[in-house]
Order: sequence, then structure tokens, then C-alpha cells
Amino acid sequence: MSSVIEQAVQVRLVASAPRMESVPATLRYDPRDPFAVSMSFPAPATLEGTDVSWAFSRDLLVQGLDEPAGLGDVRVRPYGYDRTVLEFHAPEGTAMMHIRTSELRRFLKRAQGLVPVGREHLHLDLDADLAELMRDAR
Repeated sequence: MSSVIEQAVQVRLVASAPRMESVPATLRYDPRDPFAVSMSFPAPATLEGTDVSWAFSRDLLVQGLDEPAGLGDVRVRPYGYDRTVLEFHAPEGTAMMHIRTSELRRFLKRAQGLVPVGREHLHLDLDADLAELMRDAR
């Protein structure tokens, strides 16, 4: 049986206006996809008015706590004493937000408790993944 970690967090959207709006989000880690984490936002918190979820590397999140990380659609960097900036880049625009670093560390510690860094390969089911790819190819 697989344990999935979900952690509700509050993030502060960085906008051109001086006041930053706080919105709910959910961090998620599923050992069946051991290299990835996701962050989901409910419809009221998005420009499109639909639920939005971003999946990205757990290692990216770990690295971004201490130094700027990421060159693609998701970028992470430390900001001040206990804040981390997450940037999500899409064709529609960029969303930038602050999150408490302590919340990210707590989430990553829980994920590490399920799948230690460097042991992710032990949680992959390559036979099932290959079978699914073969089904999709038909």
C-alpha cells in the first residue's frame, strides 16, 4: 500500500500591487512517482477559474531552499530568513509566490520519511510503466 502525503499551505502571490494576496495551496507527494512533487491551487486562486496543479522535481524543491534552482517552467529560490519563492512559468504568464521555508522543509522531511533521497529507484514499478506505455502505443 502506498502512502500519499498532502499538506495544505498558504502562499502569498507576488503582484505589481503593494499588497500580496494569500491563497491556499496543497503540496503532494506520492511514492508511486518518487522523483516528483506537485502543488495544486483551487479554482478561486487561479486566473482561469479552474483547479491548477504543477508537477516538478523533488530535487528542484530541495535545492531551491538554499540556492536558486530551475531553468524551465518551475523555479525555486530562497528569499530572506524564512521564505522561499516559487515561480511557475506558462504561456499565459508567470505566477510568483512566497511560501514559508519551514512549511517546505516539513513537507520534504515527511516525503523523505517515505522515500529517502537516493532510494527513489526502489519505488519505481518499471514493468507496470512499460506495460502502460505499450498499451498507449496501440
